[in-house]
Amino acid sequence: MRIAVPSETGAGLDSQRSGHFGHAAYFTVVDFDDDMNIVNVESIKNVDHDVEGCGGVINFALTLGLDGILTAGMGMPPFTRFTEAGVAVYADGTEPNVGKVLEMFAQGKVARMDPSAACRH
Repeated sequence: MRIAVPSETGAGLDSQRSGHFGHAAYFTVVDFDDDMNIVNVESIKNVDHDVEGCGGVINFALTLGLDGILTAGMGMPPFTRFTEAGVAVYADGTEPNVGKVLEMFAQGKVARMDPSAACRH
């Protein structure tokens, strides 16, 4: 399973999560094995939201071969685009550290995002 976490820095599991999907400087992309052990971590520089717009960020993320994206916040347009593309959207607004929230995810403590929780701006 391949999961991306929008992140503030390229520090991998030590990064702080971005407060909002579209403005993340990086995606921390993690591959899990069948037992939900992390087998690979990549920090991938995101495209510039101010240049590419939200659609460009979504398009870029969709090139990463993701099974899911774990975010603290996301608007309805990206939520819809990801789910229509078969990428599950998970949400947690409590844990700011990338490594810790991925540990919670691996333990089944992070649920899929409810569309009613999408940002409306």
